[in-house]
Amino acid sequence: MLRDASRGMRRRFAWLFVAALAAPVLAGCASRPGDDALSVIEVDTVSVSTHTLLVASSRARDPRPGVFYNGERTPELSFAKVEISVPPTHKPGMVEAPTKSPPNPATDMVVREAVYRDTPAQFNADLKSELSKYPAGKRQAVIFVHGYNTLFSEALYRLTQMVEDSKAPGVPVLFTWASRGGIADYVYDNNSATAARDRLEETIRLVFASGADQVSIVAHSMGNWVTVEALRQIKISDRPLPEKKIGNIVLAAPDIDVDVFKSQLKRFGKLPKPFIVIVSSDDKALAFSDFIAGDKPRLGAYTHDTELVELGAVVIDMSRVKSTDGFNHAKFAQLAEMAPQLRGMLARAAKASGASSVEVAGIQFSGLDRMRAAQVVAGLPDATQSSGGEANDNDRVVDTATSIVRASAVAGP
Repeated sequence: MLRDASRGMRRRFAWLFVAALAAPVLAGCASRPGDDALSVIEVDTVSVSTHTLLVASSRARDPRPGVFYNGERTPELSFAKVEISVPPTHKPGMVEAPTKSPPNPATDMVVREAVYRDTPAQFNADLKSELSKYPAGKRQAVIFVHGYNTLFSEALYRLTQMVEDSKAPGVPVLFTWASRGGIADYVYDNNSATAARDRLEETIRLVFASGADQVSIVAHSMGNWVTVEALRQIKISDRPLPEKKIGNIVLAAPDIDVDVFKSQLKRFGKLPKPFIVIVSSDDKALAFSDFIAGDKPRLGAYTHDTELVELGAVVIDMSRVKSTDGFNHAKFAQLAEMAPQLRGMLARAAKASGASSVEVAGIQFSGLDRMRAAQVVAGLPDATQSSGGEANDNDRVVDTATSIVRASAVAGP
């Protein structure tokens, strides 16, 4: 009886906890994109820039105007090509998603063109076309995998913000799985992410086979679960990825049980490049995940940097950075805004200290030497050799530090 009472109290507390977390989100629902947020605006003379995003999705297509994809699952990959413009009022780190109909290109990110692609061949043709805009040897692609409680439109606009702010060369590819975009759908979303493993593996292989010189992956929140699982599947298959094409793998605010991540890393063995893990101890969304997972720490809030580095990760601890979102869950996106300053500051700090752990602008970077050492052992290109001089350990740390900032800001290595 005492056990039943304890369970009842735990359930009631869990619902109170969910309600407390949901309150600020519900209060701010007006700021989420509207149902027709992806309505195409053909006349636009004010936008400051336009970005082409390629999409691979395990979501179901939605016939409603301005929606494009909903939160239901589909067993086969679907593809799309979307062109989005950025308004002149854009502020770094912010997503100006339309909340009113019709969207206003003077104040909103708006869709200029959106078309479905029916086959992998069509997706591949689009990808090759976008890559051809860059010179040979610098054709980079970045796959972004969004997290829990994310509408399709939100994932598109978030990727647009990061690409705009980072000014990064390369082709952005969004892999979007079937999140329903609701606080109460955590279990559904988790199952959707798990079900999407094969589809993400298929997407990764398509991008690597496209002619890209390097491919990086940036995953956020629950998107890290499907990403690491897909990479694990590839690792233990008889069809490994070409190591020299692997860019950086960035795990931002990972919603993964720390013990599970440890077991995954053991299965990976020695990596050509360590995972870059972005963490923050004040992440409220991960506190919720931690609670419903039985008080097991989530990787994205696990700030034991030494232990993670020993496991083979490079850690970016953003606990001391003030977040632009109320949940402290999207700090990774602020790296795009901070990247131009951080590159120089981080390089100077790393060169001055010669250490593998450096703090800059309140951000702690740990394990910098691991990535460069792994590259050298694997025979991968060492950018510090490009000037013709010999690279020392200090130079490698500096080069690695700056490449990490670029990668974490949706840029190539």
